[in-house]
Amino acid sequence: MGVPTSTATLFDIRRKIEHRERISPEEALWLWREASDEEMRSLASQARARFHEPSACTYLVMRIINYTNVCVAQCDYCAFYRLPGQDGGYVLNRDQVFAKLDELLALGGDLAGFNGGFNPHLPIEYYCDLFRAIRDRYGDRLELYALTIAEFMYLADHASLDYAAAAERFKRAGVRWITGGGSEILTEDFRRRHSKFKYTVKDYFDAQRAIVEAGLRTSATMVIGFDETIEERIEHLERTRQFQDETGGLGSFLCWTFKPYFTKLGGIEITTDEYLRHLALSRIYLDNVARIRTSVLTQNERALEGLLYGADDFDLPIEDEVTQMAGATISLNFERILDVARGLGFEPAYRHVAPQVLAPAD
Repeated sequence: MGVPTSTATLFDIRRKIEHRERISPEEALWLWREASDEEMRSLASQARARFHEPSACTYLVMRIINYTNVCVAQCDYCAFYRLPGQDGGYVLNRDQVFAKLDELLALGGDLAGFNGGFNPHLPIEYYCDLFRAIRDRYGDRLELYALTIAEFMYLADHASLDYAAAAERFKRAGVRWITGGGSEILTEDFRRRHSKFKYTVKDYFDAQRAIVEAGLRTSATMVIGFDETIEERIEHLERTRQFQDETGGLGSFLCWTFKPYFTKLGGIEITTDEYLRHLALSRIYLDNVARIRTSVLTQNERALEGLLYGADDFDLPIEDEVTQMAGATISLNFERILDVARGLGFEPAYRHVAPQVLAPAD
């Protein structure tokens, strides 16, 4: 990937955004290397205005339920997993899951995500029975982001099902969403370096396509701050944009940062300023994804500055052991966090996800 010619100036890129034209990977690379933070912020705000009012933003209260920490993937950036038979491994029972969901509802949230690992002792029936039981108990009072794509792929393979059949199986169990988690950086080189027991990039998108074709909803995710190059980041964005062109199935894009603490990979956490620049680049590049989310989980209150760099949405998490084990901290002082958004000139509105409370505009 080379640097664009002198004709690909900031003026040219701004004009493209004004005319709803697409920037190229080369122009994205030029922006990253040459544009100032203020220029990135301005361009991202301009791109954001295609979809959202300047002062509008939304948020939700959610919980990641880490139902097991037993995993055989052995990613070197994960501080959470335990191998089968290793001390400290666990699997939550149904009552423990229900208790976490009850607490989420009591705190005003209506979205629960499930994230664990590749646990060879849990058959696909464990998941389907659990999700069906949650639907029976809670109805449409809350929504489930049931599993990540990476877990979905592992379960399909473990059950000797193709992705289409697995998606239908989960759909019958009451699942409506399977998130884009497990993507990290979607290049084959990155996966060979850090998660060699995970699936290939092609496998990932094949599974996500089957999820969309089954009528389920999904999202795009990305994690930065490992050892990836800017070229790899842009390749990830390009693959995401192409997938959205082909399927229209992505409800949002969420990027967060790698927390290196207590992981085998280790390293130094990237700065929030770098995260904000990447958020801006993502908003400019992903011209076909309406909702760009900023990560309070990994950036705390400074994540709200992401609203100035193209983001329009964020969540207030009450738990995510995977990220907390690697150094993330969580605050339940929601009003203080919302006041930060207000102080930046935004009016945060709660974005209900559960069907029972969905606003007509959603």
